[in-house]
Amino acid sequence: MEMTFKRSIHELPAIVAATDLFFSERRTDPALRLPVDLSIEELFVNMVKYNQDTGHDITLRLDWIGDAVEISLTDYDVEPYDPTRVPDIDVDAPLAARQPGGMGLYLVSKMVDAIHYEYRNRESKVTFTKRMAQDHA
Repeated sequence: MEMTFKRSIHELPAIVAATDLFFSERRTDPALRLPVDLSIEELFVNMVKYNQDTGHDITLRLDWIGDAVEISLTDYDVEPYDPTRVPDIDVDAPLAARQPGGMGLYLVSKMVDAIHYEYRNRESKVTFTKRMAQDHA
């Protein structure tokens, strides 16, 4: 399933509706939804927030690959930004010692099974996979 969304956080309800439809087509562990939805939201909002020099829509693609869901978000006519290279946050540090930002990407990296970044011809693509629990596959 592939669709495009306007570059606006107001598109989040439509994105959730799209993932609802995608997951309704296959019996899945309901626990799979939370990490997938939160990861899509974080990555989409980051694209909207940090790539303001483009007006292009963002493409969301959802696929089943065996017992895993593979999600990609592609942003067009943007500078590279590789979320897989963001340093981990020291979650044990006191709040006063932390720099703002980065917690969302840190959480994504902990919630998904794999995350991959590609950049080519001013297209920035983030792909992640999340496997179902074996007893629900």
